[in-house]
Amino acid sequence: MRIILASASPRRAELLRTAGFTFEVIVPDVDESPRDGEGADAHVRRLASDKAAAVGRSSATHDSDVIVAADTVVVVDGAILGKPRDDIEAAAMLRQLSGRWHEVLTGVAIRSGSREIVDVATSRVQLASLSEADIVWYVTSGEGRDKAGAYAIQGLASRFIPRIDGSYANVVGLPVALVWELLKRL
Repeated sequence: MRIILASASPRRAELLRTAGFTFEVIVPDVDESPRDGEGADAHVRRLASDKAAAVGRSSATHDSDVIVAADTVVVVDGAILGKPRDDIEAAAMLRQLSGRWHEVLTGVAIRSGSREIVDVATSRVQLASLSEADIVWYVTSGEGRDKAGAYAIQGLASRFIPRIDGSYANVVGLPVALVWELLKRL
């Protein structure tokens, strides 16, 4: 079985590799903007499915290939926090998350030919109260620039996260146990 990861994320690739999967990477070209009125669950489901479909249409894939695609967002007060556009937005996101619990949702789509299974993993994350100096230090590090919610639990931001409830791998960007479950179902 040829597995294709539909993602440019080195973190997703590392999580799959660490779990013993052999795969190739094809990066999808998909607009990740939320649609008006679209909730977080529907948003990550749609994007994971769109990414899998985009790679499935590639001339480099075949109907027998299994495509794994995902999309991750952070949600606080019902608002979707995707990747920050710039350091100013990253700092604003961290201020919004400071001292609070929030959710991390990852939609996962597994596609082979015309068959597709899509599901969502949800984890709750507690971010410590951050001082303005903490925020400036972290934003200046650049680590959160391409991460949903403007932070990376597996990096420097780990010092700010006292508790999580749910899958750690989900917070990194790919709930590997869910991927495995969906692969078995497909």
